[in-house]
Amino acid sequence: MGVGSMVFYRFIFASIGMLPLLFTHRAKFSGAEWRTLLIATTLGIPLQFLVQFTGLSLTTVSHASLMVGTMPVILALGATVFAKERLRPWGWVALVVSTCGAALIATAKHGHAAGGDPSLRGDLLVVLSLVIALGWILMNQRLLRRHSAIVVTAYGLVAGTLMLAVVVPLTYGVPPVHGVSLKAWAALAASGILCTATTTLLWNWGMTKVPASQAGILLNMEPLMGSLLGVIVLHEALGPLAYLGGAMIVGAAILLTTQSSAPVADPGMV
Repeated sequence: MGVGSMVFYRFIFASIGMLPLLFTHRAKFSGAEWRTLLIATTLGIPLQFLVQFTGLSLTTVSHASLMVGTMPVILALGATVFAKERLRPWGWVALVVSTCGAALIATAKHGHAAGGDPSLRGDLLVVLSLVIALGWILMNQRLLRRHSAIVVTAYGLVAGTLMLAVVVPLTYGVPPVHGVSLKAWAALAASGILCTATTTLLWNWGMTKVPASQAGILLNMEPLMGSLLGVIVLHEALGPLAYLGGAMIVGAAILLTTQSSAPVADPGMV
């Protein structure tokens, strides 16, 4: 199954998970807000995911993890420039420490992924997808000031899935239905409902609690959790650099959550 098909089916299952919320939470967007939602969705779903998954297919897991570790910096800078947020000095310290920790975790891994060697093209595509995601996050943040996380998430994911239904067949061909194993369908369903619908909803809700520039620091929990799951589930071994990187990420997150005093407006989950 190709990149386009995997992304499409992932969002099909995510939309199925969001359907009940569409009937219980009616959108009350103005015309300008609908435009913002559709532009944000175009950036965040067809563009970001197709570019990112293409990049992932061309590089290794370790390199992709290192590229993802640049997202907090991109998000903090973007929020400062475009959203006019102000990150205090200790926030920049936490950002640098957390990013260095993510880099240590990524570079501490050895060996190549099953797909082969890393490539500059793959790495750059992953970084490009993160820059695209910045637009999605900041535009969603505007909507979250007046609408609940459930409404923004549900309507955004369903709209993005409809866009993929047009883009994927034209770009990658019609996604296959026959010949896909039950195990593959189960993985797609899990990634759609748990890793896309649930995580996007929780992210959007979290964005009503902290500014985007500070939320970016917590993104570096991703390589940390990935490494921990590798140890627990796959019985991988971590070296001293990985443990040091994990401690740096956790320490930065603790500094962020204990010192933060500037939550953004919260319209609530409902």
